[in-house]
Amino acid sequence: MTEPLLDRVARYERRFNALFAEYFDTLGRTLDAPSFSRFTPQCLELLRDLSMRGGKRMRVVLLHEAARLVSDGPAEGLDAAALSIELLQTHALVHDDLIDGSATRRGGPTTSYAYRQQFPGHPRTALGLTVLAGDLALALSLRVLLDAGLPDGLGRAMAEVQTRAAADTFVGQIADLERDFAPAALDDEVLHDVADHKSARYSVLAPLYLGLLAAGERPERHEAELRRYARLVGICGQMRDDYLDLFGDAAEMGKPTGTDIREGKHNYTIARLLATVTGSERAVVEKALGDPDCTPETVAAIREIGERGGVADRMRQDMRRYAGEAALVAAGWRPRWREDAVAFFETLPRWSVERNG
Repeated sequence: MTEPLLDRVARYERRFNALFAEYFDTLGRTLDAPSFSRFTPQCLELLRDLSMRGGKRMRVVLLHEAARLVSDGPAEGLDAAALSIELLQTHALVHDDLIDGSATRRGGPTTSYAYRQQFPGHPRTALGLTVLAGDLALALSLRVLLDAGLPDGLGRAMAEVQTRAAADTFVGQIADLERDFAPAALDDEVLHDVADHKSARYSVLAPLYLGLLAAGERPERHEAELRRYARLVGICGQMRDDYLDLFGDAAEMGKPTGTDIREGKHNYTIARLLATVTGSERAVVEKALGDPDCTPETVAAIREIGERGGVADRMRQDMRRYAGEAALVAAGWRPRWREDAVAFFETLPRWSVERNG
């Protein structure tokens, strides 16, 4: 990205982090919880802690840049939409980490791990509180839109976008789990559909819709191209995650490589490995896949197998190809929408696959 675009991204991040902190500061006073409850404030504190460890807030950036496609002036509802987007993300992280059994997220403990530490002798309580924390974040993501006092049905329209995005994500999570039981059907279209439902629709498509709605545009008029753009960007992002899980730098990522191998996930990288390797190399991959005790040395050996077989190169080529296709979709918006915002969406896919960290 150019320096002006990176400056805009940084401004969105700083402004939103202040907004999010203020939201959590007031949430305890506005949420109707029984006066005796100690678990409710603890739950809110865990949600706050996870939410405020946020990173670059790219969903919020997409929201604001989508509004700028139409106008550079103030757009009502952007703050409420931004809060809704990130609360939905918090919900997804809580449940993702529970499903995956993860102990850390964004440099700190996951919600499920925190509850297991708090209730070591009561696993059902820890499990129940984790599920309910994620559910509460989802409910809050919708409530913040309905309570914002937005005019002319805008809040309801935004809540509908988020409700659909949440439902699509749940379906994507189900399909993600199902995928690993049907490796024979594992072609790219299966993986694309999972990436689209699980992440692209709530991380890319929903912010696009919400930003356009806030700016007075009717996104349904452009549904096909918005969906195609979101799907392609989602594919790029998932490919990058899968690539880094085997070929990334553990020190840079702040987590070990090979997690998907240990969990037996048939992701983009694994699919390409299994389609490429044969004989003893394939036996190494198949033995490690789904083995929670797979050693770092075995992961390193599989990495070498993938590099020798051209899997790493092919993954990089595929990411760049899909990023290029997404950029072409965005370039087609120029006759209709504002140039500098179009340029952002044209640049974003390539930046997302080439960036460090």
